[in-house]
Amino acid sequence: MSSMSSVAGLSKYITTLPKTKFSIMGMIAISFLMGSIYYLIDLTPYGIIGDFFYGGLFGLMVFGFTSIMSGALNQQTISGLHGINLKIKHSMFLSALSMTFLCIIIIIGGIITRITGWDLFLNSLLFGCVLIYGFNTLVFWATSKVRFTIAAATGIIQPLLILVMYTIIMFLVTDTSFIGPVILQITLKAIIAGIIFVLAIYAFITVIASPFKKNLGIGVLDLLSLFIAHMNEGSNSLEGLFENMSEAIDTVVTFISFKTENGIKALFISPSVHPGPLGDLGGSNMPTILANRFDHFTMVAHGPSTHDFNPIAVSEIDKIEKTVKAGLENITYSPDASKFVRYNSEKANIGVQFFNEGMVILSTFAPEAVDDIEFGVGLTMMAQSRNKCEVKDSIIVDCHNSFAPESGEVLPGNSEVFDLIDVIDKINPNQNKNSIKVGCWQDNMDDLDKQEGIGESGIKTMVIEVDNQRTAYVLFDSNNMEIGFRQEIIDAVSDLDIDEIEVMTTDTHTVNTISRGYNPIGVAKRPEIIEYVRTSIVEAIKDLEKVEVGTGTKKIENLNTFGPNNSTELISTISSVVAVSKIIAPVLLITALIIVFMWIFFGGL
Repeated sequence: MSSMSSVAGLSKYITTLPKTKFSIMGMIAISFLMGSIYYLIDLTPYGIIGDFFYGGLFGLMVFGFTSIMSGALNQQTISGLHGINLKIKHSMFLSALSMTFLCIIIIIGGIITRITGWDLFLNSLLFGCVLIYGFNTLVFWATSKVRFTIAAATGIIQPLLILVMYTIIMFLVTDTSFIGPVILQITLKAIIAGIIFVLAIYAFITVIASPFKKNLGIGVLDLLSLFIAHMNEGSNSLEGLFENMSEAIDTVVTFISFKTENGIKALFISPSVHPGPLGDLGGSNMPTILANRFDHFTMVAHGPSTHDFNPIAVSEIDKIEKTVKAGLENITYSPDASKFVRYNSEKANIGVQFFNEGMVILSTFAPEAVDDIEFGVGLTMMAQSRNKCEVKDSIIVDCHNSFAPESGEVLPGNSEVFDLIDVIDKINPNQNKNSIKVGCWQDNMDDLDKQEGIGESGIKTMVIEVDNQRTAYVLFDSNNMEIGFRQEIIDAVSDLDIDEIEVMTTDTHTVNTISRGYNPIGVAKRPEIIEYVRTSIVEAIKDLEKVEVGTGTKKIENLNTFGPNNSTELISTISSVVAVSKIIAPVLLITALIIVFMWIFFGGL
């Protein structure tokens, strides 16, 4: 599984935070309740009702109002200093989360005070404030694309407001002769403890950021900040960061064109370019964007390619478009086509159909779970099938229709490669050719969306009729298909007026921003999806008409992609950073926590 796709699963936590009003109401309620609970635990001399009221008022003033103020001030400060991502709802939720954590620490301190008789309120307050200072600093630094000094200065707003409010209340309700020593104690302990904890966070981030800068030339915090900006606002600024690690490659695009006397009726494209990495970045929505560049029905299938061949920017799709259009100008057409024939060898299953001077091979390992077919493997399949069948063009399609979480890519050296070689050797090149009819239908499936694994283009179906045999090519704009769903679809349409069917997905990665890193079709709403398939086949049959067909193969030059070296480097860097973090994070942060705890609770002032 792709690391970038796995990261996409975090997006639901970024985009589903509560609205501002709910965070504010939560801070009011939680601060009042926590203050009341502390006073009840502390057995202040007001009685139960008095403890509840005065404690709640204390909590609301010290924790609630100050946290609401900090939520507003944090957002204004970060935005004013050209930070990104921190909308008011994010800032308010962060303040609410920090306040709740602080209140829990104080309640724990109150319980210990009640048991031991030691007055730990002030120390608990300081300890909690230091922790939320470090937490806020880390969040601002990691997500807002600001310097460490700005993050540290902004992170201090909430704990500072809380401590100032507490000091003011103490000044109003206690003997003021003690205020001077109290302020001195609070100030010195807080400053020293805050420096210790924040320096530990700085050291941790510096350590994990170093491999990214050294190996890839990018900043890990820039990567995280711009990723969040893309999820929140649809910003494509992350593509600029990808340019620093891009690699220009040459690849191929193959296509089949069906035309009537009125011009092109349908186009079937299989680019050896991967529709990733995620969201709307790079080539993630390539199947829809590329199809929309043509004025006729266009299916963009998944050619042999892995995440190594992810375009770094949407603009790279222009190169694929120009290459296909240039190739269409040189196509020769004829009415000759063969029937659709299936072959299999071990795990490999292919459907083969000849068109004029070319052929299409629809490859699937269903019911086995397999991910992308690597480009080199696809080139081998093209060369072998062209030589075996003596055709000019071989359009290889990775049907991408049988997914499980453990699915692996088909790479050189895998047993699946030899299964593909063996099955291509079984193809009978001497197929009778007859006239051809084609019918098309598409539906955006508007009542389904990314949550169900459906991309912008929904479903596209092309029915091809040759010598009274009808074959349905069904293409979902989805990222793979839940294992077993392909066969369920095939069984569900067996009563329709078709003889063969293959179900494919585009592998679009736009659907990967919702609910999980991978989001295959068929996890939910299977009956509704099957009904779309049935309808599309019926409508495509109604659209059948005679056509001529031609095929083409063109090289795409200088396509800027992640590249095989950088893609591998990115994954290995992420893996190494995660492994190192499991050791360094506990050592640094726990050591800092112990030092801060000892300093606040046992340090002499």
